[in-house]
Amino acid sequence: MIKIGSKTISEKSPVFIVAEAGVNHNGNLKLAKKLIDVAVLAGVDAVKFQTFNPDTLVAKNVSKADYQAKNEKRLKKEESQYEMLKRLMLPREWHKELKKYAESKGLIFLSTPFSLDDAVFLRKLGVKAIKVGSTDTENLPYLAKIAKWNLPIILSTGMSALPEIKEAVRTIQKAGNDKLIVLHCTTNYPTPFEEVNLRAIATLQRELKNIPIGFSEHTVGIEATVASVALGARVIEKHFTLDKNFPGPDHSASLEPDELKQLVSSVRRIETAMGTGNKVLFVSEKKIAEVARKSLVVARDIPSGKQLTAEDVSVKRPGTGIKPKFLNKIIGKTAKVNLQKDQLLSWDLIK
Repeated sequence: MIKIGSKTISEKSPVFIVAEAGVNHNGNLKLAKKLIDVAVLAGVDAVKFQTFNPDTLVAKNVSKADYQAKNEKRLKKEESQYEMLKRLMLPREWHKELKKYAESKGLIFLSTPFSLDDAVFLRKLGVKAIKVGSTDTENLPYLAKIAKWNLPIILSTGMSALPEIKEAVRTIQKAGNDKLIVLHCTTNYPTPFEEVNLRAIATLQRELKNIPIGFSEHTVGIEATVASVALGARVIEKHFTLDKNFPGPDHSASLEPDELKQLVSSVRRIETAMGTGNKVLFVSEKKIAEVARKSLVVARDIPSGKQLTAEDVSVKRPGTGIKPKFLNKIIGKTAKVNLQKDQLLSWDLIK
């Protein structure tokens, strides 16, 4: 069991839903607050942004990733990855205000740091957990340092194979931190369904015993996220935006407000539908069974004293009489009284 703020991550707790605002605020504080408002209305548990400094994250002449260039084709000018990140960064002076705003509305504020300096800043800010993006799954010195803070760590595993994931987990645990959640993830925006690989959730559950497994996903739509809950994901993370048509690298693969609300509603319904796993008869079924199931009934008029044959008995609704499984015990019995066609058989009518 892991606590993130007031929320508990465990097999018996509701799925922890993180609405990933990321850089979809487009460098606009008012837009960032509107994203928080949308997250509140959708009913998520946490809203997450990204904390980075382009000067320490990327060289100035590095090109954009293919998906970034494709998704930002609406821009009128060509720009480097550095220029894009400079435009989309969340200034540090906004963090405190956004955290306070989110918490005032009942949300947990999270942000993904992209360097140790960013992580230190977030720790001082008082975040309830540290999210490790897929870009740092192999950054073992970084993982070892943040693990010592004993804050819950949410580890994304995009671009990582199982041996690398296990190495990251060992590094965090060796530092004395067992407050770890591992998220299955495919780093592709949007992720085609043939690359989602939902069965990897079961693999991580099996290989990383006693560690909650979740899902950070980037497909278009909500199907994969909802399916992950049925497979046992305890934390889910999904990008959202105010408008998919906004310029920016992540908007087109994000959910719009109504879709985010639908996602939360669907996840909660699936949680309820999962049940306990015990195969039992529900009270509501018992009443229906009386009408829908079948019993042994008299197939034709039978005089008192006649020995019953297979032709004298049929199987019909309702289900309030002798169960069909006792047919062989009925054959050969003698009618105590005159029996009429379609009359329910009962043990007191035969001998």
